[in-house]
Amino acid sequence: MQLEMNDVSFRYSHGGRWILKDVSLCVQEGERVGLIGPSGYGKSTLAKLLSGYEKPYSGEILLDGRPLPKKGVCPVQLIYQHPEKAINPRWKMRKVLEESGQFREEMMEAIGIERDWLDRYPRELSGGELQRFCVARSLFEGTRFLIADEMSTMLDVITQAQIWDLMLKEVERRNLGLIVVTHNNYLAQRVCTRLIHLEEINHIQLTMTEAAEYA
Repeated sequence: MQLEMNDVSFRYSHGGRWILKDVSLCVQEGERVGLIGPSGYGKSTLAKLLSGYEKPYSGEILLDGRPLPKKGVCPVQLIYQHPEKAINPRWKMRKVLEESGQFREEMMEAIGIERDWLDRYPRELSGGELQRFCVARSLFEGTRFLIADEMSTMLDVITQAQIWDLMLKEVERRNLGLIVVTHNNYLAQRVCTRLIHLEEINHIQLTMTEAAEYA
């Protein structure tokens, strides 16, 4: 199975500045690909496009030669940088896992979720604890590709290491495709088997001011 983006362009409004222009890439199942680029250069937008949260202005995104499914749970799952924005603040964490179908003892243990966290609201957990739920929720049975968008940037070093270790073990066990969206070259080189520099595949034309900001 492969996830591919073919000649995709994107902007948020007609006549607005291009965020992505004629971008193509392909990731195979089982690959760990680092997508590297400066802040503001379109990495998060590309992640949303690949996972179906945004639609391209032109071009196509295909999963094994077909468009991403419009109904049901998508086999391409996105893990956001800010876990609190991805979880309903009115739900207890038990409901968060039940809604995703991931209320399984072995999954909770693998990701490091403690049972007493299940009866808490998101505001009662730390960022690292919340991100463990987001990782667990993304690993439903039908997941084939994971996109981690600056997943550990806001976490302390110890929690970063724990979450990456837990997730990479699950990725390897299930032969999942993984796209790591980051500006951290050190992280990408440690985690990934292949690196893609967004500046090399995104054909937008920057002004001198914009180029200086992204440098």
